[in-house]
Amino acid sequence: MAAPAPTHDKGEMNEHILIEAITPSVEEGRHPARAIAGRPCVVEADLLAPGQNLVQAVVRWRRKGGRRWQEVPAAPLGNDRWRAQFPLAELGRYEFALEAWLDLYGTWLADLRKRVEVNEPIASEVLEGVALLSSLAEGAKGASGKTLRNAVAALQAWDSAAAEGGRTALAIAEEERLLAAVSEVAPRTGATIPEPVLEVIAERPRALYGAWYELFPRSQGTVPDRHGTFADVERRLPDLHALGFDVIYLAPIHPIGKTARKGRDNALVAGPDDPGSPWAIGSEHGGHMAIEPQLGTLEDFRRLVRAAAALGMEVALDLAVHCSPDHPWVREHPDWFYRRPDGTIKCAENPPYKYQDVYPLNFDVQPWRPIWNAWLEVVLFWLAQGVKIFRVDNPHTKPFAFWNWLIENAQLKHPDAIFLAEAFTRPKIMKALSKVGFSQSYTYFLWRNSKAEFIAYLTELTSPALASYFRPNFFTSTPDVLPTGLQQGGRGAFALRLVLAATLSPSYGIYSGYELCENEAVPGTEEYGDSEKFRIKVRDWQAPGNIRDLIGRVNAIRRENPALQELTNLRFLKTDNEQMLVYAKSDAARSNVLLIAVNLDPHNAQSCHVQVPPDVIADGPVGSYEVQDLLTGASYPWGATNYVRLDPQVQPAHILRVERRSS
Repeated sequence: MAAPAPTHDKGEMNEHILIEAITPSVEEGRHPARAIAGRPCVVEADLLAPGQNLVQAVVRWRRKGGRRWQEVPAAPLGNDRWRAQFPLAELGRYEFALEAWLDLYGTWLADLRKRVEVNEPIASEVLEGVALLSSLAEGAKGASGKTLRNAVAALQAWDSAAAEGGRTALAIAEEERLLAAVSEVAPRTGATIPEPVLEVIAERPRALYGAWYELFPRSQGTVPDRHGTFADVERRLPDLHALGFDVIYLAPIHPIGKTARKGRDNALVAGPDDPGSPWAIGSEHGGHMAIEPQLGTLEDFRRLVRAAAALGMEVALDLAVHCSPDHPWVREHPDWFYRRPDGTIKCAENPPYKYQDVYPLNFDVQPWRPIWNAWLEVVLFWLAQGVKIFRVDNPHTKPFAFWNWLIENAQLKHPDAIFLAEAFTRPKIMKALSKVGFSQSYTYFLWRNSKAEFIAYLTELTSPALASYFRPNFFTSTPDVLPTGLQQGGRGAFALRLVLAATLSPSYGIYSGYELCENEAVPGTEEYGDSEKFRIKVRDWQAPGNIRDLIGRVNAIRRENPALQELTNLRFLKTDNEQMLVYAKSDAARSNVLLIAVNLDPHNAQSCHVQVPPDVIADGPVGSYEVQDLLTGASYPWGATNYVRLDPQVQPAHILRVERRSS
């Protein structure tokens, strides 16, 4: 249906209703909110009318670009807050707007009801009702018109002196058929439609929930220093599937330049067998739409994508928006790059670091549109190969308008495309990238360690305002960052950080080698020692001391418990030990309630008393209940206050599921 237009000229400024605090809304509609397809978009707002006036409201919605609006009624929640929801049945962008108006008949009826309840005379009020219904009946046709005219006649014949006369009039006025007829024909008096029209992007569930595994394809072989292939990656897929990973994220797979190639440990001069950094993209074999020949062919890559899909997994690609000195674009479009006064091209720099093997692109060059079009062509090429997820390298160093344009145009053709921002930068810039289109973002989880830090940071991330557009992905480490806590905390630190990442955020990831607790660093830095960025690293995936079993169990728990597949359902619980972090997550119906306790001390056993308010467990009163540790299978009786002790050398965490409750 087409939504009716307001019944007044907005230029007359006769709107009687204030509409405030609309959700979801990002910066009052400047940017789209984010949602998941298949779930309803829940819209709420404060509707404020003067005096005792009642209001009615609807939410108008349509697919973006659609011709016809549809409407769903809004219902009051109390305290002037209203709610409605509309379906997000398909992937893509939707538009919606609230419309509210004065409910003249409802206001009159509410006043009549109050007077009847206290036995006040209502003759004058009934005459007002007759006049109101008569005006509505004018021009009304069909069953609604007949119902309105019958009600007018009944109220006109009403005997104010009769016993129970007031209740008789009220019964006439609130008869269901009459209320339906009034709703059908009543004008939307004083209608208010706030501007601008709001927008929400419906993405697939993987944009919110998933376990990521990052790897270098060239390191997936079994012979030291021998270059791995896509076939080697394919052979690892069953094992990664058994460990419960959903997304296999590949470091860049494109040809690697030779000019200024980095050697082992980031050396400025590469040896004859050094493979270089895969982020130095471009050689005589091609650029961003080509594949490093030692990895295989494009058909080999397509086969890898199909093999992953057969196991229910996806392949994610790295999108690094820069070039090596040997990239074809350097020859074909030398004006796309930054030039020094002597005419040479500038390499990428982040003082004191220099990346001599990488040339950044100059997005300020004129004309700039060819650069934008070239990158859209790259993205569309890989989407055509079956890749639906991109981890974007350093997006904060490129224009926001570029990302907004690129992502929107890519999703117009492939609405299932997902973009993850690798943006370890200032908080507001990280948020801005999500506003302009990124589905997920890296976060500061890597550098949060204390109980107070976790509570403050997760409280921010799960707040409704931020969660309406910003989705975190908690990577435990990256090829660029080996946090100090992992360097110094041993196996216990790797285990506890895994549980934290996997249960605090619905999306999380590990970088290959994490399962082996690799913690060798360049002294005094957060850089991996003998970094895989500059060498081929063959590993024994069953090496002693690994935490593979824990990873597999945690990922299975995530899949089996819907509470861990959401972001904003997090609630921290009080403990009497700053080394013990305890929190709850549950589904909306509280049919799946989890209590997670983590010892933040990787070296020593810690204990605490934890308080669990009854409303964490159920809507009504709760006495004792039984919890089962999903990591070990053990069961415990719990109640309002509970004792917890965790030894990181044995078990750094509990993931407890509430199994049986008693009032």
